[in-house]
Amino acid sequence: MKIFTAILLWMFSLIQVYGQSQRNISTYILAQYTKTIRDATLGNNPWGIGLGFQSFLNNKTKFKPTIELTGDIYLHDDKVFRSDSTGTALKDVGGMTNLFIGSSFNPTKNMYVSFVAGPSFLGGQTLLGIKPSFGIYFSKKQILNGKISFINIFNRGKIIKENFTSWSISFGVKIF
Repeated sequence: MKIFTAILLWMFSLIQVYGQSQRNISTYILAQYTKTIRDATLGNNPWGIGLGFQSFLNNKTKFKPTIELTGDIYLHDDKVFRSDSTGTALKDVGGMTNLFIGSSFNPTKNMYVSFVAGPSFLGGQTLLGIKPSFGIYFSKKQILNGKISFINIFNRGKIIKENFTSWSISFGVKIF
């Protein structure tokens, strides 16, 4: 019984020691507002709101790998029919989901600049997108953050190969 108690006490102290170390990954849940700048169906999707997750791999350098998963829904629609030069109806966006991977540069403890790229699922299509961002942390413990981003999705549409361009502002809370 003494050996069992000693092993149990040793295991609890070992768990406590590992709990004090810095986590290798920081993950934030984000709420965001997205404003469309340019699109063939701009009146049908002028703005959207969404949620997302962003994770940073903590390392000892100023460059940190990052991955971002966001989803937006476009609620406003002017109900105007839009078509291309052949009369084919242009699809409304309705929603956008992005899975972007890239890197962030942290020049100071409270600020970062990131560049991510990857697939964007937009209006029933899978397209390539990029997203440069500027972010700040509102505390030294980096629990709350905010960022402004530029989003460019390339070649939206089958006939009109126009880019879908927007900017977004998001606020995040660290979940782990």
